[in-house]
Amino acid sequence: MIVMDDRHQEVGEFRQKLRALDAEFDREMRARGFDPAQAENVALPSHLAALYSEREQIRAALEESEGTTDDRD
Repeated sequence: MIVMDDRHQEVGEFRQKLRALDAEFDREMRARGFDPAQAENVALPSHLAALYSEREQIRAALEESEGTTDDRD
């Protein structure tokens, strides 16, 4: 049961990080005159590209964790 609790906690932490990164990315995009919805279609300055990359990595880790959690439920 402790393993399940750890996985659920990990998923919660990933979700929290992702929400924070999404908000920061949107703010930074808008501050630089970009539409956040077009992030995949424009060349991003290095800071925004780094945020985008980190956000995608967290998304992938979250999907992997949720998949692992779902498989064992």
